Amino acid sequence: MANKVLTHNLSEPLNGATTAKVEINTGDGNLTIDRLAGGEQVLATGTLQYLENQGLPTRTLNTSDGQATLTLKGGGAGQSWFRFPWAACNGATEWQIHLNPTVSSEITAHSDGGNVKLDLAGMAVTHVWADTGGGNMDLVLPEDTANLSVTAKSGAGNVVVLVPSGIAAKIHATSGLGNVIVDSRFSQIDSNTYQSPDYAAAANKFEIIVSSGAGNVVVNTK
Repeated sequence: MANKVLTHNLSEPLNGATTAKVEINTGDGNLTIDRLAGGEQVLATGTLQYLENQGLPTRTLNTSDGQATLTLKGGGAGQSWFRFPWAACNGATEWQIHLNPTVSSEITAHSDGGNVKLDLAGMAVTHVWADTGGGNMDLVLPEDTANLSVTAKSGAGNVVVLVPSGIAAKIHATSGLGNVIVDSRFSQIDSNTYQSPDYAAAANKFEIIVSSGAGNVVVNTK
């Protein structure tokens, strides 16, 4: 019998936080993260789907001296649903999470094999680590964050990263079996590294590690 998909509504209080560490593990599901659009005075909202036999996702929130730590994790282990080949990989559930854009956040996002989409435009982000065992990944980086460190990895899917046009960046890009395509504004300085001409002197710069085991790796300017 097919597992019933249920939905948990997420709403986490701000509690005066100005910085946050956000750690999200969907299990097998797809994950989308973006910004709160309505100006709500909360840290995060969203919807978390889960399979009935796995139970509710677990969550913890601790806030002290303006620093919040939010952890979300999918419940259960193993899969009772059919997994498509890598080219059509998709999770059984969908997590959609909206973060407060005024809170300076470190984000860690993981899926065992679903697709991961992070639209961080307009957000205050200092560090991003995102990975998926086999799904596709799309990552839009913020415009106004200084000295951002980014890691984006997929075991087998395509990884696409969009870098704001005014940001200096050094990019380490690799793929085991796919193509690596990097915007021409970044000069290739060795076999896997690309860099904007103003990187060394720039006061605000991003360092980006992007890789896939089998899919294409694409870095474009937005």
